[in-house]
Amino acid sequence: MQRQTNNLILVPTDFSEVATNALNHAVAVAKAYKNGIVLLNIIDEGFLGGIFSSGQKDLVKEAVENRLEKLAAQIRQTYNLEISTRIETGRVYKTISEIANSENFDSVIMGSHGASGLERVIGSNASRTIQYAKVPVVVVKNQPIREGYKKIIMPIDLSIESRQKVDWAIHLAKQFDSEIHVVYTGSSDEFNANRINATIKHVEHDLSNEGVKFVSTEIEDKMLENFATEVLTYAENVKADLLLVMTHTERGLTEMVIGTLTQQLVNRSENIPVMCIHPHDTGFTYDY
Repeated sequence: MQRQTNNLILVPTDFSEVATNALNHAVAVAKAYKNGIVLLNIIDEGFLGGIFSSGQKDLVKEAVENRLEKLAAQIRQTYNLEISTRIETGRVYKTISEIANSENFDSVIMGSHGASGLERVIGSNASRTIQYAKVPVVVVKNQPIREGYKKIIMPIDLSIESRQKVDWAIHLAKQFDSEIHVVYTGSSDEFNANRINATIKHVEHDLSNEGVKFVSTEIEDKMLENFATEVLTYAENVKADLLLVMTHTERGLTEMVIGTLTQQLVNRSENIPVMCIHPHDTGFTYDY
């Protein structure tokens, strides 16, 4: 079963275009699952302390608060969703992770890079957030959400943790009527090839039992960089809406450690959002 959450999506924003894309993704998910949204702006301590006087800090916070509330009001009026605003001061990725973890948020949906000034706060913080957050983190870049997550790419390997993605894929597919694309690497070694085939059959069995549409595709490249490239190429070719990966270290289908696959995909996927699942706190168990 899935862990208990507060049924809220945490959406950090710096008011940049990618942050707006992330908010639009959050709105689509909230509509589908009846989530509430918490719109969060984090003001970096060093940024305030090094430039502004005490009175000016209050003015900056007031301006941010007004901008947040205006954005939230638009969402409430347009989509009739529960949305609240929040301002914190601190290190961006640390603050996001601490709030998400300690307050048991359902997920974090955030943009992957900002611009300058107040917009700089999203940027490189996305990669650190996915390392420290124990809840799913969806990283969004340039692509606005279309009609939900209709095509989801799910790389599968031999690790127990990797199989946790199957339950999340089913969870999403049932809500969005998604087609799951199972991608994996083969092996020339007979023992590993048998394990690979058994793993993929288990995945296909689980998806089929839940009535989820799926396609299984073997990708030949076994090196990490090539595998990431092939996954992204495949995802672009099928016009995928989401990449579903684990946050931490996984073992590849050839027993090669490929823990940075998530980082490769997050860094290099310019158009397709990446959903990163923490492998320990999802609450799923497996018999295979």
